[in-house]
Amino acid sequence: MKRSYLVAALFAVLTLNFNLQAALITIDWVTVGDPGNAADTTTYGAVADSFRIMKFEFQNSQYAAFLNAVDPNGTNPNSVYSANMGGKARGGISFTSDNASGSKYAIRPNMGDKPVNYVSWWGAARVANWLQNGQGSGDTETGAYTLNNATGGTAPAVNSGATFYIPTEDQWYKAAFYKGGSTNAGYWDYATQSDSAPTAVTADATTGIGSAGNTGNFANFNRTADWGSPSQDGNVTTVGSNGGASAYGAFDMSGNVQEWTDLTGAADSSRMLRGGDWATDGLGAFLLSSSNRSLSGASSSSDRIGFRLASPAAAPIPEPGTWAAMAIFAGGAAFAGWRRRNSAKVA
Repeated sequence: MKRSYLVAALFAVLTLNFNLQAALITIDWVTVGDPGNAADTTTYGAVADSFRIMKFEFQNSQYAAFLNAVDPNGTNPNSVYSANMGGKARGGISFTSDNASGSKYAIRPNMGDKPVNYVSWWGAARVANWLQNGQGSGDTETGAYTLNNATGGTAPAVNSGATFYIPTEDQWYKAAFYKGGSTNAGYWDYATQSDSAPTAVTADATTGIGSAGNTGNFANFNRTADWGSPSQDGNVTTVGSNGGASAYGAFDMSGNVQEWTDLTGAADSSRMLRGGDWATDGLGAFLLSSSNRSLSGASSSSDRIGFRLASPAAAPIPEPGTWAAMAIFAGGAAFAGWRRRNSAKVA
C-alpha cells in the first residue's frame, strides 16, 4: 500500500511538469544587427544596439496559451481577454466558462496561426511580463513593465533590464524598413524590401492561408483576403503567407494587423501603431509604408491591432524545453527527497 503512495507522488510530479510544459510557448526570433545605423529621412530607425524581434506577429495559439496559464479559472484579471476575440468574426479565441480550469480559452477554427487582435498595449505589456517571469503561472504585473493592475491611464515606460518588451518605434521601423549590411545602408519604403507598393493577397477560402507564400512583394491589405464568413470583407491571414520578409527576416510588417510600438524612456497614455492592416480603407498601400504612423490610446483594441515583441540581442532566452527540463529536474529532486525521508517506512 505504501508503495502506491510513491507511485501517486511520482504521477503528481509528472502531471505537474506536463501541465507546465504544455503552457509554454515557442517564439521564433530574428536578429536586427548593424548597431549605430543612421536614421531614415523620416527621422526614424536609428538604433544604437543589436536586438531581436519576433519573426512573426504574436498569434492566437500563443495568446490562448498565455490566457489559460494566467487565467486558469476564467476571471479575466486586468481584462487580458476581450469578448470580441470570441464574439467577432475576425477574433481568434473563444471562452467557455464551463471548461475545466486551465482550458477555458480555445482557438477558433483555422485561427491558431493568425495574428491575435483585440489586444491593447496593456495586454501586450502583460505578455512581455509573463514571458520575462518564465511563462506558466508567471506574474503579469511586474518584470518588463510595472503595471500595478492598471488597464488605462498613463502607460509606464519599460523597466531597465527587461528581456522581453514591446519594441520602440525606432526598433520596429528599423526591423521593417532598413536595408541592412552596414550602418548607412538606407531604407525601403515597404517592409517587403521594396520601394514599390505591394500587391494585395487573397486567401484560401477555408484555411485563411495567404496566396503569396513567403516570397515576393505582397501583403495582406485592402480587404482582398476574404475568407471564412462571406460577410467578412477581408480578414487576417496566416502569418508568413503574405509575401516576403524584411531585410532582417521579419514577416508581415506590412499589412495583416497594425502593431504596437513603445516609447523610449517615457510614460504616456498613447502609443504609436505601425505597419497597416488587412483593411486600410481607401488609403491603400500608403498605410503600409514607412511614411505612415498612427497614434492611438494605449487601451485601444480592435480587429486591426496586434503586436510582436522584442528582446535584447545579448539576453539569454530559454526555450520551452529548457523551462520544462528545469521543472522536471526540480520536481524529480523534490520527489527524491520525499522518498529518502520516507524510505525507512516503505516495506
